Amino acid sequence: MSAIVQKLKRKIINIMPNSFLTGNKIYLRQIAESDLTENYQSWFNNPEICRFNAHHRFPNYKQNMTEYYNSVIKSRNNLILAIIDKKNNKHIGNVSLQDMDLINKTAELAIIIGDKFYWGKGVGREALQLIISHGFDSLNLNRVYCGTSEDNISMQKLAESIGFIKEGVLRQALYKNGRYQDIINYGLLKDDYRK
Repeated sequence: MSAIVQKLKRKIINIMPNSFLTGNKIYLRQIAESDLTENYQSWFNNPEICRFNAHHRFPNYKQNMTEYYNSVIKSRNNLILAIIDKKNNKHIGNVSLQDMDLINKTAELAIIIGDKFYWGKGVGREALQLIISHGFDSLNLNRVYCGTSEDNISMQKLAESIGFIKEGVLRQALYKNGRYQDIINYGLLKDDYRK
């Protein structure tokens, strides 16, 4: 291998340490214990960031974040990846395939962009496409599904733009912001994703 190629490889490794899946703007890597900073913890304690999900019901502390991390890191049913900005190696969110059922080949998709600066900039879409492709191509999943609050119009549009089909409504299944809300369920099959 030429010296130039080796130098380029070292540079890429330094730019994207521990990269697992790589996109144009972001890369995904395994979440690390060093990610459990006060900034990370603040995402899950921020009512604006968590306005459409089930987080922010109880305060998140370093201890329960560490316990969660330790359970996730050992799990083969959950693939939780940190979303990292390629330009500055900043941890800006998480994306996951969780509750993987290896018999039925299904998994639930979830995402949080904790750094509000990145909202509306296409990184969520890119992260979802990377992990969904990995789920279908490498994990041999047949179906990926997600659910979101009826008020989360952005996530509904994003899911539909990637090819998810609205499959149903769980009536008043989420109590958030002082009222019961419906959860809109979406599903995506491997065959539909490949079309």
